[in-house]
Amino acid sequence: MKKVLIVEDQDDIRELIRVTLEFENFELGEAANGESALAQAKAQRPDLILLDVMMPGGMDGIEVCRRVRGDSGLRKAKIVMLSAKGQQADRAAGYSAGADDYLTKPFSPLELLQVVNKMIG
Repeated sequence: MKKVLIVEDQDDIRELIRVTLEFENFELGEAANGESALAQAKAQRPDLILLDVMMPGGMDGIEVCRRVRGDSGLRKAKIVMLSAKGQQADRAAGYSAGADDYLTKPFSPLELLQVVNKMIG
């Protein structure tokens, strides 16, 4: 079973993502901030990380992405950045940090499933 880690600080968006993915055959984990995301990733070794860019605290999604890519045990995980920031510079920052894809909020559940299945389906 493929493992997906949902990293999103807004409870309602995290729940929407979880509910959308519960209908698929994935093992789901959740984190609400960067520090928790890294700890969960190291413990669960997910196949895919859905990673919010803007999060409170000392570590945003870009930094989490860089750290995941720098960790030999996590490097193979696919990362999809989730952000309300959809400008080219924002996308470029995500890709340069190591993201495999970038999904702009708001997105539909169907869009999310298409991206997830493209990454690990």
